[in-house]
Amino acid sequence: MICRVASPYAQDGFGVGFEWGPVGADVVAGDIVAVVDVLSFTTSVTVAADLGIEVYPYSWQDETAAAYADKYLATFAVGRSEAGPEDVSLSPVTIRRVAGVTRLVLPSPNGSTISKQLSDTGATVVAVSLRNRIAAAEWVSKQLEERPTAKVVAIAAGERWKDGSLRPAVEDLWGAGGFVSALRPNSLSPEARAAAAAYEAVAGELPEVLRECAGGRELTQYGYPEDVAIAAEVDESRSVPVLRDGTMFVSL
Repeated sequence: MICRVASPYAQDGFGVGFEWGPVGADVVAGDIVAVVDVLSFTTSVTVAADLGIEVYPYSWQDETAAAYADKYLATFAVGRSEAGPEDVSLSPVTIRRVAGVTRLVLPSPNGSTISKQLSDTGATVVAVSLRNRIAAAEWVSKQLEERPTAKVVAIAAGERWKDGSLRPAVEDLWGAGGFVSALRPNSLSPEARAAAAAYEAVAGELPEVLRECAGGRELTQYGYPEDVAIAAEVDESRSVPVLRDGTMFVSL
């Protein structure tokens, strides 16, 4: 008889967990997973959801992405630096600016890639940002009334260093912590408690700290300060984008 020992990294025994990046999403499996990529994938998803746009996540720099957009008669989001006046990109500003978009394939190296990764796991995947953390937490809390044993996990997407390694991005820590702290009382893992505490420490200083963190400064230096300002619209969205049929985020 083989005795299997539970992974110490799985945060078992708690109702709410927290981890980083695609590897963390695999290790800390959840029945309901909140993907958090504040600058900018999940912020862009909430902006699209506010406008009634369906968002199809896709892996970054995948040569099949454009064909995938054609398959679903969707607009393909180009890279920020490639976007012209009539194009949509990962920048939430472009999603608000361009009229007539109803379906959007939105690749990104972090949040979108993780969402695509989770699409076949059977988990309920929710796109969470600072804009919709309250609405998402309220919706998840209602799901837990019907599924009280379901485990909720918040995954902070993070960014990448030049060598490809994960760079923990504090804005995603705040977004995940803001979501976790808004959930109705539940048993938080130590990691989830730390994320909630990180959000609560800066809650009264947003959006200033978002502008001044490394990710905010980076986007501003690249010429996208409006993206940071939109990401800092804390609690202004009531959209709850949930991945349906493993392919698209629709707002519930």
